[in-house]
Order: sequence, then structure tokens, then C-alpha cells
Amino acid sequence: MRIVVLGATGNVGTALLHRLHEAPEATEIVGVSRRGPDRGGAPYDGVEWHRLDIGEPAAGPLLEELFRGVDAVVDLVWVIRPNRDRAHLRAVNVEGSRRVFEAAAAAGVPHLVYASSVGAYGPGPKDRPVDESHPTTGTPTSHYASQKAEVESILDDVEGEHPGMLVTRLRPGLIFQAGAGPEIKDYFLGDLVPAPLVARLRTPLLPFPLGLRFQALTAQDVAEAYWQVIAHRAGGPFNVAADPVLDAHTMGTVLGSKRILELPVGVFRALAALTYRARLQPTDPGWVDMAAAVPVMDTSALRRATGWRPSTDAREAVRLVLDHLDGREGLGNAGHRSHSPIE
Repeated sequence: MRIVVLGATGNVGTALLHRLHEAPEATEIVGVSRRGPDRGGAPYDGVEWHRLDIGEPAAGPLLEELFRGVDAVVDLVWVIRPNRDRAHLRAVNVEGSRRVFEAAAAAGVPHLVYASSVGAYGPGPKDRPVDESHPTTGTPTSHYASQKAEVESILDDVEGEHPGMLVTRLRPGLIFQAGAGPEIKDYFLGDLVPAPLVARLRTPLLPFPLGLRFQALTAQDVAEAYWQVIAHRAGGPFNVAADPVLDAHTMGTVLGSKRILELPVGVFRALAALTYRARLQPTDPGWVDMAAAVPVMDTSALRRATGWRPSTDAREAVRLVLDHLDGREGLGNAGHRSHSPIE
């Protein structure tokens, strides 16, 4: 089985490469990224590498040629930095995704697997889980959520025009692994909080957004989900997350907090907006809006279709990344690290 992984040096991409190396059926692994890995060794060795930026208009014909004769294409490409350069984000995330989908269809790829997100969902309940039929309208004030929703709509069109191509889209919650800790800190905290202060963080008092509930899992478990949908040729949308659903109480347990101070979400949004405008950190308030709006997901469809089960619970997934926010090496690709001032 020849499998192409776009975005192969990222958080999920590296975990998926590890998983594919373990699968005897995956006889040929093709990795695609803008720069390729900075180092050899696991999981990068034994991969056929292509350096390609899907945000460039010229990428379309190159992708089509690359996809000919493959058994599956897994599209993991998504950029969230630089956060203020919305034209760049759109060029890669929306137009780049369109190029990937259209090239896969033109090349006759039998199975296209796309990395969507819980962020694609419109506002939904926090007190009960929703299945994959929940509307994918995004959160209007979040560029990430709006673009995820738009790309799902593009994929709907391509899927409808090419019924012979099996299409799978995974909608995971937050995805963590130890090796991605430095990148995650760079993406969302910048230099606002020194890494030594957040590494192995324990806090006696936890301020937490009132009513917020969210889901998470490890990169290794979501990589297993990608492999299972390929191995089972399972098409359609699938929610992906580990138990338990995380809230003020479970996060207090993770952080060893004796007291939890729940404050209105608007307080956290205002703080994010203020520090973002002041260029103290790179996360705009739309991320808070999305976290507050997205529903809790029911993951039973994926379990029924493939037998997938997470090996690590959501609390441990969070702890893994918190304990490695001060790491120096990261995933082995300097392109995932920010060494410049806040945008």
C-alpha cells in the first residue's frame, strides 16, 4: 500500500509516520512538507520525501503527478502562524486544501483522508455529545474555525463530483504529544509566559472559563484513528477524542489545584484581546470564542466502524504537553518553531 501524507513533519504527521512504519501493509510511505525534516532517524527515515508548498498555485499539477498510483492520501496540512497574516493562512488552508482535493480526484486516488477538526462545528451543547450530523458552520469570529468549515464545504463539492473516490474526514479535539510541547507554546503563548514557569505546571488556584468543556487526545491516538480508517476503508466524517471530557474539575485535578475560580468566558476573551493587541502573545480572541462555542462530540461512530479505542485518557494527554512546554528540540523541523518576535 502506497500512502501519501501531506504535512508529514507536524504534530499529527510525525505520529502518523510512526504508526505507518509499524503497519506491514504500508509498504511505501511518501512524506510531503514545505521543508522536510531537519534531521534523520525515526520517524523520518524510510520515507520518500517531497518538498512542496500547497499554498502555491503551481502546486496543483505537481500534486496530481505525485498522487498517481497511490492507495491513499492523508491531508494534514494546516497553518496557524503567522496569525495576523490572514491572506497567507487562507492561501494555504483554504486554497491549498482545494488544490489537494482536486488533484486527488484528477489523479484517481481511491481514498482521500482529510484532517478536519471539532472547530468546524457550529455552536453546540456542552452538556451532551453531538454526532457527526451537527452543522459544520464554524465560529464566525475564529479564522481557524471559519476556514475549517469552509474547507469542509469545498470537500463536500469535490466528493459530490467524484463519487468513485472514498472520502474520510476526521474531526478531532485538541491533539497533544510531548514532542510538540515547544511548538504549542510558541503557537499560543509566545514569550508571554516563560517556559520554565509553565513546564510541569502545578497551581493551587486555577482560574477557568465558566461552563467550558472540551475534548483532547494524544497525537499517537489520532494517528491510530487515521490508520484504522485507511485499513478499514471507512468513509464519512468521524469525531475523534478520548475520555473524559475536560472541564474545570478535571483540569484542576491535572494541575493539582486545590481551588478553582470559574470566571465568565468574557473575562478570558478580554484578556486575550488585550494581550494580542499589545503583541504580548500570538493568540487572538477568536480562539477563545471557538473553545466556548464548539460542542462536545460523540465518538461512537469511529469506534463502531473501525474498533478504534484511545490508549491514553484526555487528562494524561494534557499533562504530556504541559510537562514538555520548555523543551528545546521539538519535532525535528525548525519550520514548526517561531524564533521571531510576536507577530
